[in-house]
Amino acid sequence: MSRTAASQRIASLKPSIFSVISELAARAGAVNLGQGFPDFDGPEALKEVVREALGSGRNQYAPSTGVKELREAVAAHQERFYGLKLDPDREVVVTCGATEALYAAVLALVDPGDEVVVFEPFYDSYVPAVEAAGGTCRFVRLRPPEGERRAWWFDEAELADAFGPRTKLVLLNTPHNPTGKVFTRTELEQVAVLCQTWDVRVVADEVYEHLVFAPAVHVPMATLPGMAERTLTVGSAGKTFSFTGWKVGWATGPADLRNALQSVHQFTTFCTPAPFQLAAAAGLSFPQAWYAEFTATYQQRRDRLSGVLERAGLSCFPTEGSYFLLADLHAAGFRDDAAFSRWLIAQVGVASIPVSALFAQPERPEARRYARFAFCKTDATLDAAGARFERTGPLRG
Repeated sequence: MSRTAASQRIASLKPSIFSVISELAARAGAVNLGQGFPDFDGPEALKEVVREALGSGRNQYAPSTGVKELREAVAAHQERFYGLKLDPDREVVVTCGATEALYAAVLALVDPGDEVVVFEPFYDSYVPAVEAAGGTCRFVRLRPPEGERRAWWFDEAELADAFGPRTKLVLLNTPHNPTGKVFTRTELEQVAVLCQTWDVRVVADEVYEHLVFAPAVHVPMATLPGMAERTLTVGSAGKTFSFTGWKVGWATGPADLRNALQSVHQFTTFCTPAPFQLAAAAGLSFPQAWYAEFTATYQQRRDRLSGVLERAGLSCFPTEGSYFLLADLHAAGFRDDAAFSRWLIAQVGVASIPVSALFAQPERPEARRYARFAFCKTDATLDAAGARFERTGPLRG
């Protein structure tokens, strides 16, 4: 009898919900508002940087930590926007996208038996990374707006209960995917106090840092007193410049945490393609006005899609940041988000993500309440989705 080829550590891994839905959408010819990638290119000026780099011989291995131009640009960006002073040679590392940075950070910082605090719902790579490292997740549930609470929130006592002597790390995502929540300074301070009490580090996934809509304000965890020395901050050129296929991400933080991440990164992807790094460096030097227009354009897309969904009979929760909207399926009479998503693709021709896949216990009724829609799409795509909803009429479960 032959042994199973796959290792025990990957036995529980399933295909990413984003890949599953995108495949179903492509097969059905549906408008894909599920997976979060733009259906348009970013700035032409950055594409020109890539062309020039390809023609000038920047086609071999880049330094594993990232080309000097991008490391310096990342450090300058953090100082310009947040007042954080970083040594580009010791406190910045470039990775193949933000997901690699997150995965490598968890493998670098978590030992078997350690506990990691994770807010749920969560980006789908978090839990597999913790499990691969031999750690255990302690979940803190984000609750939807209700009553006087105008934004997503968590219970402070539940957060405190998630910490203990085995807590090693917090995975913190703000602006948050999938809810669109932007953590307030007060909420971050609550996390910071617990981290300092229990000597815990933070991996701050801040890839949507420039997609924050007023009156919300992005506060990087590393800017809080006592947190710069215990925080690794992850950023993404793909999210900021609308080139997700370039897979350029980075992490910044104190040398000991950066070096730990680098020790994993060097034996996984080793390095990131140099031409795309140079383009990302050029983008990070764009003037403040470019970033303001970028945010304003996405706010218009958010409002456009919100109108489409509301007219279709789906009530939306407020999005403070990111490029996602959550629809309240229970309010429309639907009780199973996975069944809804498959029905929506087949019968309406529009794809969404069932958010139960981003909960630790997807079978719970409160986990099956939401569908995630991405508004990082052209007006033509959003209007095409609207036309399909109109043909179907108001959605009722």
